[in-house]
Amino acid sequence: MLIGVVGKANVGKSTFFKAATLAPAEIGPYPFVTIKPNRAVAYVKVKCPCKEFNLKCNPRNSPCIDGYRFVPFELLDVAGLIPGAHEGLGLGNQFLDDLRQADALIHVLDAAGATDEKGNPVAPGTRDPKEDVLFLKEEFDFWLQNILIKNFRTKHNQPISLNDVAEKLSGLKIKKEHIVQAEKETGLNLKDIRNWTDDQFLEFAIALRVKSKPMVIAANKCDIQIARENVFRLRKEFPTEIIIPTCSECELVLREAAEKKLIKYIPGDSHFEIIGNLNEKQKQALDFVQKTLKILGNTGVQQVLNEVVLRLLNYIVVYPVEDENKLTDGEGNVLPDAFLLPSGSTALDLAYKIHTDIGENFIGAIDCRTKRKIGKETKLKNGDIIKILVRR
Repeated sequence: MLIGVVGKANVGKSTFFKAATLAPAEIGPYPFVTIKPNRAVAYVKVKCPCKEFNLKCNPRNSPCIDGYRFVPFELLDVAGLIPGAHEGLGLGNQFLDDLRQADALIHVLDAAGATDEKGNPVAPGTRDPKEDVLFLKEEFDFWLQNILIKNFRTKHNQPISLNDVAEKLSGLKIKKEHIVQAEKETGLNLKDIRNWTDDQFLEFAIALRVKSKPMVIAANKCDIQIARENVFRLRKEFPTEIIIPTCSECELVLREAAEKKLIKYIPGDSHFEIIGNLNEKQKQALDFVQKTLKILGNTGVQQVLNEVVLRLLNYIVVYPVEDENKLTDGEGNVLPDAFLLPSGSTALDLAYKIHTDIGENFIGAIDCRTKRKIGKETKLKNGDIIKILVRR
């Protein structure tokens, strides 16, 4: 799974990315700090079954902190967007091409309205963030419209099928079901695609974007009051959007302080505990963060990550083990791994996720909570602990 972090230049995308991953990313108060895309591991936060079974787990692929499991996925931070990106302005072509393989998008928005349309700093409240919500979608839609026109407005008379369209768009991680849904919602017929008008191509592009690149809005800079006021207004104007108030800078301060053992902090929490010796500058920074947490409840960064993976993409977390009684692998590690799987995945899908050989030799599975045997078509639930049975 790959999630793209997108947005206008200089709105805090790289700060969000670094706060979510602690991966190196250049940060600066000016446009186009990010030139090449940054790629690193972020985590979904869920309750670990270790507390439920009163066990101490030995995680390998997914850290467990105080009963919370952090399950990995990939995050991609791309170059900032400016108006006209779909025509190649700024780093537009690079920005959009980098997102071809993204399963979903996190739109980092300057909710304070403190950057103009090109990403230059302005006084908070100068720009209406509503314009940035609209313009990012428009740039993506026009880019996708151009791809559709280039590939399907041809002079050949040979009919175009669903498979033809799906094959051409597979490089954008657009699936057959996305195309079928877009065709149904727009009322457009793929058989007539060569004769579509520009407006019809755009209508279809919008529907495809909504289905294949769903988006969560991280309303950043919400340590500023006007940003919080704007979030309230944006939620009224865009009722179908997931809009989460965030302060990426605060999350980064907390994550780096925790990394240095200065504080105890679990990402997504509403509080932290000072456990190390702080200098005056560190005290001031954490005092500011504390005040922000009291207002926002949390920094919003972990909430955004959870929303995009668990709610928007509807993934579940499953724990494979080899011993259904001790919940261990072959080496005695308790609840060693946690995997993210699309909702509706089966025990057989989990087997293939673990290893191709395990999938090919699958004969059944055991639900470790009920101790009941389940078949290859049994759909898994979030939090399931599963033993895979294989042919020996």
